This record gives sequence, structure tokens and C-alpha cells, in this order.
Amino acid sequence: MDLHTHPDMHANLSSDDFVVDATEQNFEHVAIRESNKRLVLVDISADWCGPCNVLMPILDKLSKEYAGTFLLAKVDADENMRIAGRYKVRGFPTVIAFVNGEEVDRFHSAQREPFVRDFIEKHLF
Repeated sequence: MDLHTHPDMHANLSSDDFVVDATEQNFEHVAIRESNKRLVLVDISADWCGPCNVLMPILDKLSKEYAGTFLLAKVDADENMRIAGRYKVRGFPTVIAFVNGEEVDRFHSAQREPFVRDFIEKHLF
């Protein structure tokens, strides 16, 4: 789906509908259940991670541009090690795409915006 052809598709959503902090307590609701309604990108990263700090502005920008078509769920790996362990994260950042309650794809490390945009586009429903 191209948002440029539907500019007002999600006009009444706030930025809270685009990005959320995911924790061990809310992960089931935020990532798994919400992925039954729309694509959820789970970004598992850490504040001290250089590549994470390169990728995050790209993810934030695209979450606003796509205006709620997907949810960006940010996981602080230092505070939520069980999530990183459950999904066998081997490095940061790791971005996992969830659709219909299941992991469908992932990528690691900082990526350029065109790569991230293509990753999002191939999983939108």
C-alpha cells in the first residue's frame, strides 16, 4: 500500500499510534496481538549501541511518514533481556517484522533508508 496515494488514510491518528515502548510486560499486546491488525516492527536496541543510534532516526521518520500503517515497537535490550533472548537476537540493532502474531522477517545492524523502506513495503498488508 502506498501512503502517497492515500494521504489522509490515517489523518486522525496521533504519534502515539505510530511508536510505542515495548517491555516484557506489554510485549504480547504490543507486538503479537497488534500484528493481527497491522505490521509491527520490533526494534531491539540499546542506548550505548552506535548502529542503533544511526538506525533509530530512520525508523522514527518512516513511522511518521507511514502514519500508523505499521507500529514501531521499541525494545530497550538492557531492560528487556528476555525479549532479546526469546527471539535469539545476536546483535544490535535487530528489527523483527511481525504479521498475524508471527515473526515473518528480520534484519540486523544499521541500514540505509531505502533498505528499511523496502523492508516495510514488502510486509504491509
